[in-house]
Amino acid sequence: MARSQRSKSNIVTIRSVAERAGVSAMTVSNVVNSRGRVGEETAAAVRKAIEELGYTPNVAARNLASAAPTRVGLIYTNEQTPFLDSILVGVLKATTARGLQLIIRDSPSYAQADAENALRGLVYSGADALLLIPPYAEIVANTPRAVSGRLPAAAIATGRSMEGIFTVRIDNRRAIRDMVRLLVAKGHRRIGYIGGHAAHSDASERRVGFEEGLREAGISMAPELIFQGDFLYPSGEAAGSALLGLADRPTAIISANDDMAAGLIAQAHRMGLRLPDDLAVTGFDDTAPARRLWPPLTTIRQPVGEMAFRAAEMLIEALQSPRGEIVCRDVVIEHELIERESTSRPPAR
Repeated sequence: MARSQRSKSNIVTIRSVAERAGVSAMTVSNVVNSRGRVGEETAAAVRKAIEELGYTPNVAARNLASAAPTRVGLIYTNEQTPFLDSILVGVLKATTARGLQLIIRDSPSYAQADAENALRGLVYSGADALLLIPPYAEIVANTPRAVSGRLPAAAIATGRSMEGIFTVRIDNRRAIRDMVRLLVAKGHRRIGYIGGHAAHSDASERRVGFEEGLREAGISMAPELIFQGDFLYPSGEAAGSALLGLADRPTAIISANDDMAAGLIAQAHRMGLRLPDDLAVTGFDDTAPARRLWPPLTTIRQPVGEMAFRAAEMLIEALQSPRGEIVCRDVVIEHELIERESTSRPPAR
């Protein structure tokens, strides 16, 4: 599973990088392996030289010498959410089952520069391929190819297909349309929506699906019923304060994920509302809290474990193929609408 090699006349060595950056080969090695004390200005010069020359550490030779397994790199943010937990567990199970070694780097934010630094760390640590989760698939898709070391990449749970990256996802638009149909069938017409983080392609697709669902039902979208969240619990609480404080509050609210729905439900309880009699609430992802909330949450289940296994298989296929023959695919897996006690008919008015 070695990477395709450059012709010997075009090989870029660590010494080439050192000469370009005006430093020693040991300094370049320290930057690549994140060890030793290297000033930020010097490290920046080394990283710039690496990108300009397209240098990639000779991991294939290192792995051959040490009989190391194929390494798959993953970037994640250190925000703790139930969905991230389920993704990490799914990825770990999938890579372990396929005999792959998972190496991870956390990024302090969704900023392009922070994500690129984490990506460089994976490349320098010997990643042979990348398994991406939102929003890092979107960020990596927009980074210079030299930054990613031209590694095969697969993304799970994205909102759309992406050029040069394998993607495994559900149809987020259709999933939200299904949820709107469920609420409309129960008699709801004044339906609110809590959107996810703008950096996530799945968040934008879900918002579009909500608007399509309303149009399909002949319901005009009311801007005051839309709240921009960020996929985190506190934004669900904030959405509850805003939407449920309206003089003409919604009878149902669709949340773009379970964590925000949990925050919304907590705020609704604080305000003395009875769920689902006074308010119907739905989520997305079917994480563990969705089954433990009161009332248990109606939500969309996306099969994260299956996505991770499919992505791992794609990466193995890519690593075994000549680089020029890799054709990235977009695989769409079926979602499931799980109806629980958080939804009922709207209150009589």
